[in-house]
Amino acid sequence: MKIFDSEANLYDSWYDTKIGSFADQVQTELAFSLLKPEKGMRILDVGCGTGNFSIKLAKKGLDVTGIDVSEEMLKVAENKAKEEGININFINMDAHDMTFEDNSFDAVISMAVIEFIDKPERILNEIFRVVKKGGKILIGTINRDSKWGELYQSKKFKEDSVFKYASLKTMEELGNLYPEKPKATGQCLFIPPDMPEDKISMDIERQLSTSERGGFLCALWVK
Repeated sequence: MKIFDSEANLYDSWYDTKIGSFADQVQTELAFSLLKPEKGMRILDVGCGTGNFSIKLAKKGLDVTGIDVSEEMLKVAENKAKEEGININFINMDAHDMTFEDNSFDAVISMAVIEFIDKPERILNEIFRVVKKGGKILIGTINRDSKWGELYQSKKFKEDSVFKYASLKTMEELGNLYPEKPKATGQCLFIPPDMPEDKISMDIERQLSTSERGGFLCALWVK
């Protein structure tokens, strides 16, 4: 969304915090465990933002195209890729009406985007159109039914951040965005947003996974 234009230059500061870095780590591990990216795959990153996942995928040897409606976010992504010496095709494009031909990609990924989309079902239809038969589609989103969901739906976030535009989903709602049910699902980020920094660890994450709802959800479809 173009609302992210004003956030572009500060967006990646989240990853510099202890909790932000940890969230990125567990979200990436979950996403890649479901997607199983392989070298040479042609993959589309829908709502690529500042290129976080695009760059990770490119480093694994995938042929990556990233699209976003925010020109400012794309500028940050392009600069980051250039600094890393990575070739990624970043395009300013609306995912509601993608200009790619049918069956163009081996896989599509979209992380923390669907909650900011007015018509997510339409975007899922477009994603299924551009992915090849047998191709993988991975959608990741914040879990409304979690402590992270409570935070992002709080008055403070609804008034003072881009989350005023967000419509968070449950796992059931995520799975219902497309008529065909996901082949696999997963959740992560069981550590709550107010966890003291010295308590943030994979051991605590695993312990809490038996009693807490994950703050982040992923669903995998296969066309």
